[in-house]
Amino acid sequence: MGKWTQTVTAKVLGIGVLALVMTIPLMQVRALVGERQQLRAGAIAQIAQGWGGRQVLGGPVLVVPTIRPAAVIGSQSLPHAGSESVLADTLKTDVTMAVQTRRYGIYDAPVFVATVKLDARFQPRDLAQFRQASTAQWQGGKAELRLPIGDLRGLQEVGELRVNGKPMRFDSSAARFGPWSTVAVPIDLDALAGQPIDVEIGLRLAGTGSLQLLPLARSTDVGMRAPWRDPGFVGAALPQRQRIDAQGFSAHWHLLDLNRSYGQHWTDGGGMDQALAASVFGVQLYQPVDVYQRNVRAGKYGLLFIAMTFVAFFLFEVLKRLRVHPVQYLLVGAALATFYVVLLALSEQIGFGPAYALAAAAVVLIVGGYAAAVLRARRAGAMLGGVLALVYAMLYGLIAAEQYALLIGALVLLATVALMMYLTRRIDWYAYAPVAAAASPGPPAAIMERS
Repeated sequence: MGKWTQTVTAKVLGIGVLALVMTIPLMQVRALVGERQQLRAGAIAQIAQGWGGRQVLGGPVLVVPTIRPAAVIGSQSLPHAGSESVLADTLKTDVTMAVQTRRYGIYDAPVFVATVKLDARFQPRDLAQFRQASTAQWQGGKAELRLPIGDLRGLQEVGELRVNGKPMRFDSSAARFGPWSTVAVPIDLDALAGQPIDVEIGLRLAGTGSLQLLPLARSTDVGMRAPWRDPGFVGAALPQRQRIDAQGFSAHWHLLDLNRSYGQHWTDGGGMDQALAASVFGVQLYQPVDVYQRNVRAGKYGLLFIAMTFVAFFLFEVLKRLRVHPVQYLLVGAALATFYVVLLALSEQIGFGPAYALAAAAVVLIVGGYAAAVLRARRAGAMLGGVLALVYAMLYGLIAAEQYALLIGALVLLATVALMMYLTRRIDWYAYAPVAAAASPGPPAAIMERS
């Protein structure tokens, strides 16, 4: 048993165990990345608290209070008060966003101020049809036009509100439209005497990260533009037309009532929240240089590249007849794991690309210099440092190639295995591990020796 532990096979198994041990610090680094992501999310929440959060904006909705008869109790029939919502026939929305970046500590987030123009029309034939079909009595003199807004803290100004050409003013409201807050303006349906309702609204809305809209009309048209070069179109509908260039983006959506899962009219309190939330669409101000996403991706390849570095050391040990102690493998593994901590810390300050270059250069110099010192052979240290630099270059290529990372990674792994098979084709795995023929003069702390 004692002799078997000195074989090359036993050494390989020991190196494999050491590589698995290195997953412990890698897991700690991954937890640290998650913690920093939570801190960033908290910082963005602080920015949104004073500016406005992720915004959702709807069109004007006509809400009519109703009274319906209830069950007869004794000799009395107690009426039940409710409300019904009616959507517009057409809704045109024009949005121009001004975007900037706000910082909170070391973290930043894109914020915007959107200048919005809304034009909606309610057809009298729709109102008459829905009123006739309702099983409740409409209280048309007490109707309201409600405008859903995701975060009222971001409503900076209502520059214009006209109903059939008459200037009016929004009031704050405790009523909700689905999961969103609203502002409201009273309207007397009975006084309109069958006229259409034309609503014009101009406002400024601030928010953080994203602006989404609701298709609250039979026909909804939305035009949006912003000086942001990396938009992410999200939600239930993609734009029919879009343009993205160095100056920013512009997009246009056109949706019909047939494209959503709810109709033009419903009785409130019927559980519409989920259907309404599923119909939102719009844009997210995507940040393509998210350092935490790239740190997470780098960490996923951590064990693979620590194993590749250990393999390089093992090949030096076997092919050059050098003796490498397990403690030295652990020290090299510790340096490789420290790379991810340094990368995370630097990338928060100077960006991912420069941070990666500095962290990789530091680890290559440390490991290469360490090998050269204990081997007392600069060439061996330089070769090991060069191999490690190549490994980090491949890792960066995998991180940068988002769509082709799996393909590149598979090819690199296949080439690495093929190279290992070629270099170790003449190794006798039953032979004893290389032992130094004689201790060469040098510092007693040296662990590696030439045989």
